Formats: sequence, structure tokens, C-alpha cells
Amino acid sequence: MNNSKTETVKSLMPPRRNSLGFFKSPQKTRVVVAMSGGVDSSVVAAKLKEENYDVVGITLQLYNHGEKIGKKGTCCAGVDIRDARRISEKLKFPHYVLNYESNFRESVINEFANSYLAGYTPIPCIRCNERVKFKDLLKMAIDLNADCMATGHYVRRLQGKNGTEMHVAVSHVKDQSYFLFSTTREQLDFLRFPLGELKSKTETRRLAEKFGLQVADKPDSQDICFVPNGSYSDLIRKLRPESDSPGLIINRNGKRLGTHKGIINYTVGQRRGLGVGGGEPLFVLKVDAAKNQVVVGPRNALCKKEISLNNINWLGDGVFINPPKKKWEVEVKVRSTKPPRRASIFPISETEAKVIFFEPDEGISPGQACVFYEKNSSRVLGGGWITKG
Repeated sequence: MNNSKTETVKSLMPPRRNSLGFFKSPQKTRVVVAMSGGVDSSVVAAKLKEENYDVVGITLQLYNHGEKIGKKGTCCAGVDIRDARRISEKLKFPHYVLNYESNFRESVINEFANSYLAGYTPIPCIRCNERVKFKDLLKMAIDLNADCMATGHYVRRLQGKNGTEMHVAVSHVKDQSYFLFSTTREQLDFLRFPLGELKSKTETRRLAEKFGLQVADKPDSQDICFVPNGSYSDLIRKLRPESDSPGLIINRNGKRLGTHKGIINYTVGQRRGLGVGGGEPLFVLKVDAAKNQVVVGPRNALCKKEISLNNINWLGDGVFINPPKKKWEVEVKVRSTKPPRRASIFPISETEAKVIFFEPDEGISPGQACVFYEKNSSRVLGGGWITKG
């Protein structure tokens, strides 16, 4: 067959699906990469650029960096913006820095402070994904006519019989599905997670070395980006000066055991720093913001058989509250570092539910997330926020 006939045959053949799932060439597929300046998102950008995608990098400036510019081990610090810019210059793709400080303060930092004052233990990283990265940034990607947005999260996006599904990363050590449970179906359709199939962070760093990225040995983020010294109480004290109001430390029977120095200094499960020694070890069982009290008791009192959830995001098949189905038997995680546990979910409404564990769990705190996983599967079914434990 001569060349002209070969070209004609090729032109009549349907286009193949590219690695991001589109029926067109990588060159004609625009992908916005959310670049934090760390090794993960930098490898994503380099990998997609090597595959000839039309890459556009975006980095968010989320807070007033000040002295944090040179701080290592944080996320979204000033040095990270510079690193992201250097990566884009090296790989020759456009890069933008967007100032979302006001959005971030209002939707993440202020809620973080208010939640602590209300006696909750918030997870700001989930709120940041939900309200900034997968909302405002994703909208910007759409405005830039992108076909999709890619991030450096360790999670998998797979096509199931009923549509797009979220699955645990191949590397269970690096898996970040717990922090992405509130991702909606519509967002999941637009998102891509190129690192979800990697077996370890070592593999990611090897790719960074292969691409010649100067961030190959950059430490992972350890602190919450707007709390670079790790002291939540110092930040809240600065934002809410009234948060230092002293109050009572009591036992489960209401007996006074001591005085606390502000409820922001205490979280459920805490043992150290209570100042009420003597007898058996005591742990924080509850932070009662309404009464400005800290309730303590023995460790076995931390075990809970049942919790309540609200603001549920359902990623499973069918509707969450289904009259013929009185409960969902799943596995759940109530801490990012804990393995899943068997439980039954009893829907109350489309966004509320009661969860009953097969075996009691320990250290459950209002304000934390409860994430649902399909039994004997890697699929993420969504999750909700713990209101009562």
C-alpha cells in the first residue's frame, strides 16, 4: 500500500482514546495541572508534557506568606510558588499564579478557627479541596477551555458500569482518598489523577529525577499550610482572642477535677497536658463548647459503637437514601491513618445518616470525616462529617 492510501485509511479510522480518556491526540488535549510546587504535582506536569499534552500550570496563593516563604515541610508556601514557576519555565509551558487569599480565609481558615471554638476537630485540607481547589480552581480550568484538570493526589479515577468512580490508590501508604471523599460526581468527571497507579513515593521521586526536576528530593508537606509551626492554638488565639477563656475539667459524672486554659488546647483522645493527674490515666472524651468544659475519663470510654453524620456526599451507585434499602453495609475510615472497619450506614436523609460499627472504634471526634468504602473493593463510596460520636 502506498503512502497516500495509508494516509487515507488512517484518516478514516476512529481516533484512539488517549491516556487521559479523550478521543483526540494529546497535542489537542488541554489539561490544567494544579501545581503546589511539590514533587507530586511537578511530576504530573512533567509526565503530561512528555506525552505532548497542552499543559497549563496553575498555582494558588492562598495566604499571606510572610516569614513562611523559606519554611520547608509546608504546603503552598512562597518557596513552592517559585518552585512551580521554575518547573514551568524548564518544561516550557504557561504557568499562572492566582491570588485566592480572601476565598481561602473565608472558606477554610475562618471555619477552621470557628470549628475549634465549637469543640470540633476540623480537617482543613478536605475543605480546601472541596471549596477552593475543586471548585474555584476547577472553574478557572474550565474558563481556560481545558479538557480536564490534573492533580498530584494519590487516588484512582476509573470507569465503572454506571460512570466514573473513585478508587483507592495502588499505594495504600500514600492513598489520599480520605481527603477527597467530598469530591462530587461532576468534579470527578473533569479531574485526572496520574499518580494513582504508582506503587510508592520512591517511584514518584525517580520520575522527578528522570525529568530533571530540582524538587526531586523536596520533603513532603507535613504541616497545614497556614499553620507552619504546627500550633493550631496559637493561630486560633490570634484570630479569636477570646478563645483563651478558662473553664472546668470534669469527669463523666460532672465532678470537677481541675481547670482548663481554653478549649482550643484540647481534642478528643488527648492524654498529655490535662493537669489532672493521679489515679488511672485520663483522656479527653468530649469538648463541650457550650458549657466551656472539658470532659475526661478512662481510655475505654473513648470507644464508640455508633456515630452521626451530616453533609454526606454519595459516590456509590443509585441514590443514597433508597426506601427499599434500609442500610448500606460498607467499610469506613474515621481517621486518615486508620484502616477501614466494617460498619452499617442507616440513611436518615440525603445528607444525614447514622453509622453503627461492627466492633467499637476509639478516638472518634466531631468535626472529623467518616469515609465509606465498598466491601472487598478499592472503590470509594463517599462520606460525611461526624457530628456526634
